[in-house]
Amino acid sequence: MKKMILISLCTLAAQSFASAAEPPKMDEQSLDAVDFASYHAGPAPMDSAPKEITLVKGRAAVEAGPVTLRLDGEWQMAENGVETDRLTQPWADAIPAPVPGSVHSALQASGKIPDPKFGRNDTLARAKSFQTWWFKHTFTRPAGITGGRLVFDGVAIHSSIWLNGTKLGEHEGMFGGPIYDVAALLRDDNVLIVKLDPAPTGPIVNGLNKGWKTTVVFNNVWGWHYSYIPALGIWRSVWLEGAPTVKMAAPFIATHEAQAGVMDLAVSLLGPATGWKGEISGTIEPENFQGQPFQFKQAVESSTTSAVLRLRFAIPDAQLWWPNGLGAQNLYRLSLSLKAGGGGVGDSKVSTFGIRTIKMAPQPGGPNPEKYNWTFVVNGRPTFIKGSGWCTMDSSMDFSRAKYDRFLSLAKQQHVQLLRAWGCGMPETDDFYDLCDRYGILVMQEWPTASDSHDEQPYDALEETVRLNTLRLRNHPSLAMWGGGNETKKPFGKAIDMMGRLANELDGTRPFHRGEPWGGSMHSYDSWWGDQPLYSSYKATALFFGEFGTASMPVMESVLRYLPEDEKNQWPAPKDGSFAYHTPKFNTKGDIPKLQRLAGYFTAGNTLGEFIRGTQLAQAVGNRVILERARTRWPECTGALYYKINDNYPAASWSTVDWYGAPKIGHYLIKDSFAPLVAVAIFDKSTSYGEPLSVPIFLLDDADALKDSPWEVCVRAYGSNLKLIKEAKYAGSGSVAKVKPLGAFKLEAAQTMTTPLLMVMDVRKAGKLVQRNYNFTNFEPVKDCLFTLPKSTVTMKVANGTAELKNTGSLPALGVSIGRPGHLDTFTAEENYFWLDAGEVKTVKVSDVEGLAVSGWNVEKTDK
Repeated sequence: MKKMILISLCTLAAQSFASAAEPPKMDEQSLDAVDFASYHAGPAPMDSAPKEITLVKGRAAVEAGPVTLRLDGEWQMAENGVETDRLTQPWADAIPAPVPGSVHSALQASGKIPDPKFGRNDTLARAKSFQTWWFKHTFTRPAGITGGRLVFDGVAIHSSIWLNGTKLGEHEGMFGGPIYDVAALLRDDNVLIVKLDPAPTGPIVNGLNKGWKTTVVFNNVWGWHYSYIPALGIWRSVWLEGAPTVKMAAPFIATHEAQAGVMDLAVSLLGPATGWKGEISGTIEPENFQGQPFQFKQAVESSTTSAVLRLRFAIPDAQLWWPNGLGAQNLYRLSLSLKAGGGGVGDSKVSTFGIRTIKMAPQPGGPNPEKYNWTFVVNGRPTFIKGSGWCTMDSSMDFSRAKYDRFLSLAKQQHVQLLRAWGCGMPETDDFYDLCDRYGILVMQEWPTASDSHDEQPYDALEETVRLNTLRLRNHPSLAMWGGGNETKKPFGKAIDMMGRLANELDGTRPFHRGEPWGGSMHSYDSWWGDQPLYSSYKATALFFGEFGTASMPVMESVLRYLPEDEKNQWPAPKDGSFAYHTPKFNTKGDIPKLQRLAGYFTAGNTLGEFIRGTQLAQAVGNRVILERARTRWPECTGALYYKINDNYPAASWSTVDWYGAPKIGHYLIKDSFAPLVAVAIFDKSTSYGEPLSVPIFLLDDADALKDSPWEVCVRAYGSNLKLIKEAKYAGSGSVAKVKPLGAFKLEAAQTMTTPLLMVMDVRKAGKLVQRNYNFTNFEPVKDCLFTLPKSTVTMKVANGTAELKNTGSLPALGVSIGRPGHLDTFTAEENYFWLDAGEVKTVKVSDVEGLAVSGWNVEKTDK
């Protein structure tokens, strides 16, 4: 059943898996099956027959593992120099450098370079990427250590390493390794030196350095994606670890049957070549919820160096892990302990996991040899997947957990269920995956290749990257899929085959896609790169959207953080200034004219603030019309990932949260479009002034929230005077099977002669308002018409982590927003840019209650 498990040839109905002895005919196979056969993969870890055991209550005893010494902290860093001097002489020119960290962050902290994110300082930082850097650290050998391996978890990019004057070797690629046996070289006092070569320089194409194609890095900081500062540094942890007598190598736990809590465990064991014995004990207990611990014990032995322990067991009262919005993110902790026979050094490993299955089913027409199976079936439930692209978080490699948490918590708030960690980025960090596990955010993890670079990158470095990071990440329930890379036109060849082969041989529980877009997915940027009108987004359709989007400016407060003082009051901004420079292509590809065109749909852009708001509205509208149409087309469309939620550098970009962490308008409007329960109106174009209008209305319910409940959807249309034009109500009771067409909301030609035309959709469950969504159309004919509406007034009271807002006027207030000026990068409001009826009171959760201000597109004043 190996092939059937990997490629998941299931249908939306309860169709049985095909027998491995009788594979489906080629014309009945999906591209998953066609691809799998081409990789010639060996057995998967869970293919061998397991021993079935029964867990018993309680915790097992924990065996002490080998001594480990973390070498993180403050190192010395110096620029250039002669190798013999660096290895033998004191470093008078050294500055402190944190490990994990980057060359550029250390230089900035020591005042050697100004902030690379400010103005046009990136050119100063860039020059430092093409120098040689030396790192030094001294440490004392810990007592009780036996054997000894020196482990580097990530060094960017090409490194040479010496311990106590002896060269250990050289290493290429930044995503794991090198690892050296250093037992014979250890002293009581030790000196570790690392040399980082300059970032490689390759062909210069359109002014951009293609050197990234000669190595294995995250390539989005090499000049094509807002930032041109190739990253260097010892960016992940370094440690010295002792040697256990028998080592447990990367234990792997995966769900066999979710509902019954049946799990498979595979543990690779490495011991003396002469043979060995021991006992493995394991404890499984809830990580983030209350419940009982269970344990097992199992004798192990081998007459050779290696062996594999395969177990299968059921966890009593299994609590499933679900993606965001579909259920709880229940996590378990697996603690394994190995007691070596004969009194040897033991070993221990701890990992978190979730009980969940994700199968990929074909589209309604059945398997297609030219298309992947794109329907996500989570714990047996076919699901439309709502998501976003994920960008490497910082060009200077600030990958702190707090920074991750800011963006991933906002992704959860936005109802994102899947992030595509794309091939221009990196195999993401442990903190990223741990937070995704806890927030219920699935990950499509691609390997660091793009634009056919896999044909040029060093094969050995790519293979090491795939091997080490597959073993590191495969226990995470958030990890849903492996991918070959980004926007590769020819995703074939030795490297791609290696990725597909190892996806099975090291995992075997997840699909592998050779590229993205490929096999039925689509990337679309008509309104940006294609210079097409904004309304080109309104009818966009696909089986699965892997990428699409529209760029916009960061929030005003963030823009002012990177503008020099003499530019803050210049509008229009100078063409050669910092404002124009902080754009997707440094304003070399018509970036500012593109932004002006998009902003012009909403505003004349007479001020910097109006221009910024106009670009953000264009992004929000361009994205949400695609997302909402995609959801209503289920199951013909199975998911949509807009591009993207975050940035690597502060600039005009496709992100809905800017680099500093401040949410844009699109964050909140997409949050409404992604809500598990919501009503949507599907427009075919952005303007219908003076034309009859028929708008289909749909009720969307991802998690069956309406089960056994009466419900009502109320649709209201308003004109530019904010007076009601028409109202319609649609009522029902009980489940709506994810997508329910409610009919067409129709307006006559005379009723659409208004700029703008506004439409509000309220969902009520058992008489209570549970979700509101609103649209605006006819905004093009009159510039700034959304902001010259009749005024209303809103008051605000704050207490106990909430802000209570009341519309005290006689007209609706729209675009109502709560902010904390000066702190928008850390402030969080549960909702923003919402519609508030006259007299309506709304309570919003906020992260802070001090210094708050309320605003709105037609809010006359704010009282607190």
